[in-house]
Amino acid sequence: MNIHFWGVRGSIPTPLTPAQVQAKISAAIQRMTKEDAENEETKKKFISLLPKWIYGTVGGNTPCVELTAENDTKIVFDAGSGIRGMGKYGVPQKDFHYNMLFSHFHWDHIQGFPFFDQAYNPNAVFDIYSPFDNMREFMSDQMVPPYYPVTMDALSKNMNFHKISTDDVLDIGGLKVTCAEMSHPGKSYSYRVEEKIGDKTKSFVYATDVELTPADFERTKNKSHVFEDADVLVLDSQYTVEEAFRKENWGHSSFCYAVDFAATWNIGEIYLFHHEPTYDDRKLDSILESAQWYADYATSAQVKVHLATEGLDIKL
Repeated sequence: MNIHFWGVRGSIPTPLTPAQVQAKISAAIQRMTKEDAENEETKKKFISLLPKWIYGTVGGNTPCVELTAENDTKIVFDAGSGIRGMGKYGVPQKDFHYNMLFSHFHWDHIQGFPFFDQAYNPNAVFDIYSPFDNMREFMSDQMVPPYYPVTMDALSKNMNFHKISTDDVLDIGGLKVTCAEMSHPGKSYSYRVEEKIGDKTKSFVYATDVELTPADFERTKNKSHVFEDADVLVLDSQYTVEEAFRKENWGHSSFCYAVDFAATWNIGEIYLFHHEPTYDDRKLDSILESAQWYADYATSAQVKVHLATEGLDIKL
């Protein structure tokens, strides 16, 4: 399976500001020597060696993650503003069939759907899953005057909503899907997707808008079927530890707790996700370094820590 990040920010879309762009240019110039500017080859080498926070960006779109299985089954996690880019620049599904799993229906996780081109394709089919009632109502309420110029009636008529439970083991296009309820205002749900090819099974977990509690570290049935021994975990890590204490009950976790959680559940790799909108690329890079240090020296298990960034692909 392949996982692609279209949106990784939390709470609200956060484009780069002019001041942030200028700071990146200034930081690059300060590092440049006369030798670096000697010719095109030295310039390219200089650019390639710049820190990622200078040369690139984590991205400013709210959550949307696309999973494509080996058999071409597609699952889309959430429909934040990142799903617009998926419609504009992604590879359309050959049969125009999209399976969507929603963690919850806060605005930053649904606001991109009215801008998703394929939603207006009369041949497109959407199977939308979550444990929430009134899913269609939640999706359509943001598409009424005066908030939006067209209603949900303008979208594909082939939209099927499926209410699921944490006890269900779903078969979605040959993929095994399970979910778990997490701590977040109004509830949020994490999903595990397993793909079996031959005698090998690969597992991916999407867990955003999660405020980790001591109960999440206990090996209970309602958590183990989603998190135990997963290959890759995408996990909400919006805060520093200090912020997590100050913002208790806001529904998000710190990067330290995220690393501890991955180690507890024997998860090999974790991608820090749902980034704080007030953090710029330099701040997020420093958080990644701290999380990597914490994983290497402060936990009993080795966990590979990465930063979820727009445009990034994970191949399992």
